[in-house]
Amino acid sequence: MPERALQILHSLQGSQRKPASRSASAIELARAVREGFAIEVIDNLRDSGRLTAGEVHRVIAPARTLAHRRKQGGRLNQEQSERALRVAGVLARAEEIFGREKAHRWLRRPTSALDGEAPLDLLDTQPGADAVMNLLGRIDHGIAA
Repeated sequence: MPERALQILHSLQGSQRKPASRSASAIELARAVREGFAIEVIDNLRDSGRLTAGEVHRVIAPARTLAHRRKQGGRLNQEQSERALRVAGVLARAEEIFGREKAHRWLRRPTSALDGEAPLDLLDTQPGADAVMNLLGRIDHGIAA
């Protein structure tokens, strides 16, 4: 995962410290996903302007599920944490390539390279996120998308 994705995730979790190394950070992330991210990660994604509430509910977890999680200790489960991590990784990669504003427009615009889907709409599944990351890689390397 790109360093920028780790920075976004750490900032979303309220952590300003940087992991000691990439492998240590991957292990740290695996543990954090198993434990479940704090619900504030969702709030921070929304408050940072990276996702709207509707987008969060569509690609990470429905509103009722998040409300229930808030009442039950304020942590996402492992699946929801993995989705949040996946979304943060794609957001970070798009921001690296396009810059923040253009990335946010690109993520929401349907593209023929993704069979008419908007990249953001594919982030609810790993295969969809893989397709978006593959496209971002092609764009970054100047290969016609």
